[in-house]
Amino acid sequence: MSSATRKVGERGQVTIPKDIRDKENIQSGDEVEFHNENGEVRIKKKEDFEERLEEGYKAMAEKSKKMSEEMINASSEAIDELNEE
Repeated sequence: MSSATRKVGERGQVTIPKDIRDKENIQSGDEVEFHNENGEVRIKKKEDFEERLEEGYKAMAEKSKKMSEEMINASSEAIDELNEE
């Protein structure tokens, strides 16, 4: 867990430390969300719907690829078994 101390400017602005921006992939122009939970203020990068959708499609594609490879292996094994008989 990273933590740092920063001063709040006159207009309420705070700079997010570079190591935290890098770790959370927060870039200039990104939106962040502020949450007040049990007396703690939490800052979180706003999730981009398109980014989440892309990650979901990539995960589905990887799962489909793995399943296809397993099916090909099972089919090959079945054909080998039939040819041995």
